Amino acid sequence: MHIHILGICGTFMGGIAALAREGGHRVTGCDAGVYPPMSDQLRALGIELIEGWGADQLKLAPDLFVVGNVVSRGNELMEAILDAGLPYTSGPQWLAENVLQGRHVLAVAGTHGKTSTTSMLAWVLEQAGLKPGFLVGGVPQNFGVSARLGEGRSFVIEADEYDTAFFDKRSKFVHYRPRTAVLNNLEFDHADIFPDLGAIETQFHHLVRTVPAAGRLVVNAREESLQRVLARGCWSEVVRFGARKETPGALRARGEPHVFDVLRGSLKIAHVEWPLLGEHNQLNALAAIAAAEHVGVAPEVAAKALASFQNVRRRMELRGEAGGVKVYDDFAHHPTAIRTTVNGLRRKVGLDRILAVLEPRSNTMKLGTMKAQLPWSLEEADLSFCYQGNLGWDAREALAPMGDKAIVCDTIDALVTAVRRAAKPGDHVLCMSNGGFGGVHDKLLAALAG
Repeated sequence: MHIHILGICGTFMGGIAALAREGGHRVTGCDAGVYPPMSDQLRALGIELIEGWGADQLKLAPDLFVVGNVVSRGNELMEAILDAGLPYTSGPQWLAENVLQGRHVLAVAGTHGKTSTTSMLAWVLEQAGLKPGFLVGGVPQNFGVSARLGEGRSFVIEADEYDTAFFDKRSKFVHYRPRTAVLNNLEFDHADIFPDLGAIETQFHHLVRTVPAAGRLVVNAREESLQRVLARGCWSEVVRFGARKETPGALRARGEPHVFDVLRGSLKIAHVEWPLLGEHNQLNALAAIAAAEHVGVAPEVAAKALASFQNVRRRMELRGEAGGVKVYDDFAHHPTAIRTTVNGLRRKVGLDRILAVLEPRSNTMKLGTMKAQLPWSLEEADLSFCYQGNLGWDAREALAPMGDKAIVCDTIDALVTAVRRAAKPGDHVLCMSNGGFGGVHDKLLAALAG
């Protein structure tokens, strides 16, 4: 079958493309604003990419169009598909019907940490010999690809609460019907489609409804929002993790994020030593251990696998060093994720200076819904730089409480110049965006080298 994917360079749709290609289908696709890592992966797979949304793509005559949620009414190609009455479906629907049927699906949901936790879980199952399939919203460095079909029965998937398509406004994860579901955390996000936190909790409730009685829910014990979700109805086993004190049956950590014991109640059941930093990653590890246990992987085996885990690209990824200054890339874009990321680097570098460089690029951030939280999210950085770009709100006003610790720039070139002037040998420059950020990482390294 020939499928043509609209929005192929998104991390999810790029994963769909990889799975379809591996499954023997002919795959082509189109998108706008192509950038790594997905563009690199697609080219390596030999998948033909078309820039833009021209109606002339109908001449490809695919058997099916698979439509990403980046596509809306008014899109030239989509309008042509509708006018011609051609067959189309969403990415999650295609995945459910062609890949997930008959598999033990392990779905990782939550506002933060989905990509890292999904990658951890896939690696744990791989090291345990289960040869899982997976689809991750990024490129796990242990595997080098974002998706594969796998040989075993298990399939690990990053379960996003964002909407499915312009013609299906349910959350993507409702399509997956997992037997094991991780509910990592839950905060307000995606202000472009959800009016409030309660609306997102409803979608999580719908996910819980799809888990069978023989299934398992792995739930962050610290999140009141998740407790409210469970209170609306729960029909499966619940294993909680991250409890701050001894709780029967719950998994918790004792020790620092990079070296810690895993406890069930008061009983030590595993020990983790790994290179990752930050309490958020410690919690992600507990979630992965509890989920893997549901498919027969003992906690001590999971903990040993985590010792060789390499995080996803764009998660505190060191892009290079120039002029004695290290430049990192991270996907953080929600205020909580920004704060957590800066805290993780602070734990690593101690008293060294951290220069945080932020692009508020997500739909929620562009709307300015969480702009008041930005000073809080950046308070552990020594200096912060924000790209104003095309924001519909004034970043200077939002960051005014930070005084001279915050600098706002209207262009990428001005941002690079400001950081170069401020940076000193021994500093750490942390760039955070959920997009390409105008190639700021390479531009900074070149400027610092000069």
